Amino acid sequence: MEFKKILCLAPHADDAEISSGGTISRFLREGKEVFVIVFSEAFDAQEHARLGEFYQATSELGIPKKNLFVYNFKDRELSKDRQDILEIMLEIKTLVNPDLVLLPSPEDIHQDHQVVSQEGLRAFKDISIFGYEYPWNLLVFRTTCFVKLKGEDLERKIKALAQYKSQQYRNYFNPEVIKGWALTRGVACKTKYAESFEVLRLII
Repeated sequence: MEFKKILCLAPHADDAEISSGGTISRFLREGKEVFVIVFSEAFDAQEHARLGEFYQATSELGIPKKNLFVYNFKDRELSKDRQDILEIMLEIKTLVNPDLVLLPSPEDIHQDHQVVSQEGLRAFKDISIFGYEYPWNLLVFRTTCFVKLKGEDLERKIKALAQYKSQQYRNYFNPEVIKGWALTRGVACKTKYAESFEVLRLII
């Protein structure tokens, strides 16, 4: 299970960092390549700055800008464009050739997250897939994979999320919430900090 190229599917700008920021930091620290697809900038009159914040946040994590793919499908209406979204996934699959795909859990109740999860499972059916966790969107989540993090990985995640100035009113951007979440997952695998995922497909 030596993953060298990791592709994270993010329905919106900020989803990769919230769900997997520590894991992305660890992968980059270990010399792996990380790529992110954002399907919706998810901005409106109150959130107009989110795309710029996304570039700042991913830079904080250390993801090269050339590894970012950003599309502007309409927020909360990704279901209307699911065929186009699938075709984008297939195109980038050929371009990147990832060993591991991170995508929203199939149990995630957010409508856009469901589309990206379902189409991602179709597009990457021959690649290992981990579903990432959004506790506030999940009724059920199977913690079948834990990624142990160092303190520096958690620090980078918190610094990355701090770049989203337009989103700081949301309680899940609170550094105490992010740290508590990582501490809780760390307890389950006998380490200080961790992020958890569902193993949806594992190819060895």
